[in-house]
Amino acid sequence: MNYGKTNLRAVHDSAAEHGLSSSQEARFPRADLGAEQTGINFLTVKPAQREAFAHRHRSAEEIYVVLSGSGRVKLDDELVELSPLDAVRVGPGVARSFEAGPEGLEVLIFGPHVEGDGEVVPDFWD
Repeated sequence: MNYGKTNLRAVHDSAAEHGLSSSQEARFPRADLGAEQTGINFLTVKPAQREAFAHRHRSAEEIYVVLSGSGRVKLDDELVELSPLDAVRVGPGVARSFEAGPEGLEVLIFGPHVEGDGEVVPDFWD
């Protein structure tokens, strides 16, 4: 078939698999949808928590859409406040990580699927 459908909450939580469930959930439905070129992530950062790590991409641009909750995203050295339906575009090379407000933060993330393009950024919030 030339389409795919899934419920995002039914997708496997990769954060739990990597021992990160105290701060977040991360569901990557690309394979469930049969997407070949588009990457997608349904990220939930638990109340008053930060993502377990920051990352950047060498070539991929990403768009983040806040579905619910509030918080901030740190983009290199800049903090950007977030509320529902805010959309943020982040270009290649910019390190990014989310911090949830008191009610948590749900974000839908879109970008091209580029294998091996991501890089973890250690000690980002220090």
